[in-house]
Amino acid sequence: MGIFSRTRDIVAANFADLLEKAEDPAKMIRMIILEMEETLVEVRASAARTIADQKEMRRHISKLDQLQDNWTEKAELALSKDREDLAKAALVERQKAVDMADQLKAEVGVLDDALRASEEDIAKLQTKLREARTKQNAVQTRLETANNRTRLREMYNGPKTHEAFSRFDVLDRRVDEAEGRAEALGLGSVKTLEEEISELRAGDKVDAELAVLKARMKKDG
Repeated sequence: MGIFSRTRDIVAANFADLLEKAEDPAKMIRMIILEMEETLVEVRASAARTIADQKEMRRHISKLDQLQDNWTEKAELALSKDREDLAKAALVERQKAVDMADQLKAEVGVLDDALRASEEDIAKLQTKLREARTKQNAVQTRLETANNRTRLREMYNGPKTHEAFSRFDVLDRRVDEAEGRAEALGLGSVKTLEEEISELRAGDKVDAELAVLKARMKKDG
């Protein structure tokens, strides 16, 4: 047996309550939508059969109306020939056609009521189906968001992430050691003759520029 056995069960269903009680909301709402779609197909098929029955009955009613006219003409003909017995028999047959037509018209009226009820059911089912599909999209979005958050948290706090950052720490330590060795090589080193002469030349150049600056300031003063 499906989730819903009758149309009114679907119409009266509270999707929010059903989803809250479900262990797997996504699966539950898929089952609900499937049940509703199947029910909608069944209701439409029933409505189609009702319409077909109505058409067939109306054709019979039309034929019975023609039969009534035919028996009326025969009764009139019999009376014109002074055959009251035949006229009476023709009217009896006409009345049978009238009674049958009235019965069919009553049945058509019942089918009209059934068709209107089916139209209302279809409209309600379509509304509920739209509601269920909206719920499905919302549930799916929430599930995807929750799963993504879970994956991100596992990524942040997982062993692979810790292992990667541990490797970064090792690399930083190796860089520090390399820089330390480079700086250590410069400690206590003796200047070459070329380096000392270059420093003397640089000092003479600075002294010359300083003398020029002093002379200019003295002149301006």
